Amino acid sequence: MKALKIDNCQGYFLTKEGKYESIDKLDKNVLLSLVNMALEDGFEIDIFDEEQLRNQAHQIIYKSISEKLRDLHQRRQQFRDESENMYLDEYEKYKT
Repeated sequence: MKALKIDNCQGYFLTKEGKYESIDKLDKNVLLSLVNMALEDGFEIDIFDEEQLRNQAHQIIYKSISEKLRDLHQRRQQFRDESENMYLDEYEKYKT
């Protein structure tokens, strides 16, 4: 399923329950969930299209979030590697 989609000239995000909510109802918990989805291999979103998304508030929110999530998805392996290596030196130092 798509994490973000455009339907009926509005933007929607996928909830944890598998339903779609209007993108203007995003909060920090939803953003964290979307970031986690973007780190997975099967991540999909609709490409931002100003013609299909006529609500101006939805355009601003959707464009910003979709660009950042798409970038994160493309760099997901780099992100994983950096996250795993962040504390590796300290872990190795104190593991004995």
